[in-house]
Amino acid sequence: MAIVVRIDVELAKRKMSVGEFAERVGITPANVAVLKNGRAKAVRFSTLDAMCRVLNCQAGDLLEWVDDGPAGDAAADGTGTGGESAAGGGPGEG
Repeated sequence: MAIVVRIDVELAKRKMSVGEFAERVGITPANVAVLKNGRAKAVRFSTLDAMCRVLNCQAGDLLEWVDDGPAGDAAADGTGTGGESAAGGGPGEG
């Protein structure tokens, strides 16, 4: 599974900085970078909701599924190896 995050495209359309976006969404600029660089393993619906509200867009404008070839990656079955964090921003998140 390859989910590509297109935040950079939406930010560019709106001429919005990562810092402004992060502040308005309520997450850290570091978590925005994790999302933009494809290192996030999960995103909370509350965070996705906030991103869509700030950018006035649909979730599909921010997330795109790209076929990355035949299945077989151990992480593709959802059993990943621990140690990954979800992108979020509030207390106890991320």
